[in-house]
Amino acid sequence: MPASFDISAALHLQVQSLRSPRATLAQALDIALPAGAVHTIMGPSGSGKSSLLAAVCGTLSPALHFQGTVHVLGRRVDGLPTRARRIALLYQDDLLFAHMTVRENLLFALAAGPQAAREAQVAQALDEVELAGFAHADPATLSGGQRARAALARALLAQPQALMLDEPFAKLDVALRQRMRALVFDAVARRGIAAIVVTHDPADIADPARVTHLSAP
Repeated sequence: MPASFDISAALHLQVQSLRSPRATLAQALDIALPAGAVHTIMGPSGSGKSSLLAAVCGTLSPALHFQGTVHVLGRRVDGLPTRARRIALLYQDDLLFAHMTVRENLLFALAAGPQAAREAQVAQALDEVELAGFAHADPATLSGGQRARAALARALLAQPQALMLDEPFAKLDVALRQRMRALVFDAVARRGIAAIVVTHDPADIADPARVTHLSAP
């Protein structure tokens, strides 16, 4: 079994093994992150990068087998259903609900409560990601960068205790990648959320001391 978890870590992922029916994708990994830190996972396609994030979030395919533990703020969550883990996941596709306005997409992430307070949270979140004035916009009318920022705001409104990012900047051009990267890393630091980023781009590395390279199986 993995060693005892680091009680001081905001997120501690210990991987004894991650296997597909044909190969071992990852083994003997230990990633302990303090609040506000970002760890980057790199490697070729098929090396298990996205599968590691799925193991953390609880969305791993039944075809894969994970042995290890996931602790968030000292609480072991790998045995919990996805909705109970308090971990947000952002993909390269924004996955905004097409039948909802931007405001309605963000309200969807909030718990029930007084409507005025919920609306204030949405307005603050939109301002934080530089989308003030877009509350009633149809997601289909937004640019790729605006949609990515709306998805980030929705994820953060759910008040996650950890954030997983799977190639979140891959579909943006260079200038938008730089701006979106800065927004994400700033939000992670200010909110004290531990984050793991899967990427192929070395420019996405937030901290050169916190990088894991996976090999093709």
